[in-house]
Amino acid sequence: MHEIDSWRHPHRFDTGNAAAERGARLVLWITLATMVAEIVAGLAFNSMALLADGWHMGTHAFAIGLSAFAYAMARRYARDPRFAFGTWKIEILASFTSALFLLVVAGAMVWESVEHLLDPQPIRFLEAMAVAVLGLAVNIVCALILGNAHHHHGHDHAHDHGHAHHGHDLNLRSAYVHVLADAATSILAIAALAGGLWFGWGWLDPAMGIVGAVLITVWAWGLARDAGRILLDCEMDHPVVAEVREAVEAHPDWAATTKIADLHVWRVGKGSFAVILGLVTHDAGLRPEAVRGELARHEELVHVSVEINYCGCDGTAG
Repeated sequence: MHEIDSWRHPHRFDTGNAAAERGARLVLWITLATMVAEIVAGLAFNSMALLADGWHMGTHAFAIGLSAFAYAMARRYARDPRFAFGTWKIEILASFTSALFLLVVAGAMVWESVEHLLDPQPIRFLEAMAVAVLGLAVNIVCALILGNAHHHHGHDHAHDHGHAHHGHDLNLRSAYVHVLADAATSILAIAALAGGLWFGWGWLDPAMGIVGAVLITVWAWGLARDAGRILLDCEMDHPVVAEVREAVEAHPDWAATTKIADLHVWRVGKGSFAVILGLVTHDAGLRPEAVRGELARHEELVHVSVEINYCGCDGTAG
């Protein structure tokens, strides 16, 4: 039995991102505290601007909380055998959901901005600017926290063979995009309110709302696209696939006799890939362990299955 055990291995192909998880939790608490403070102040001072920004902070807290929750669930179930290739895609699912949420927010911003363009309402410029400045300050702090987590994670994954995009943490990126989107809308709002206060350009506020919505849409679409590709295992154009082909079909001992008949590569971690490789060969001496040994040179290939079909010789499939 011990011989079988030596061939077994854990199916945890991603170690998580402890710094990002801590950062997301801290940003969540900061956001929730700001939300409560603004809502309480809005009720106490009868300020609709404060109330509106407070509830907006609530949607922001939901998105950040989703990222923190995904980290916790991926870590909690990391060794659950029901997850055949680990729990990392819990984080990717959260990223995709967060991107869709951002698109809904952008749509709501456009709707509200168009309403205000068609039916202008009086704006309390100084109060609204104070709220926007407060929101910007909170988001700068949150961005610094998440940016530090991103830097820490990138440093830990500096060994990814020069493929910098291998180690991207999309769950961290989704939280970061929410913070940046909120900061960008705060900056646009401050500029618009200043224009309205000093030059009487009341139309600038809803116009900047539309500009902010477009910016958020672009960021959210990129995040949804990248997360969706991973969820759908749409990565056969990734550079690591070419590396697998080259390692086998350009190998000096196998190139003349061996071809790849079937190849499946998909991501199971931020910088980790699983491979199923089917070969057709005339080399009766070629064994799966030799191919796995060659592919082991590529550290990002963490789970490799090899099937060999022998043609025109007395070998058997392995």
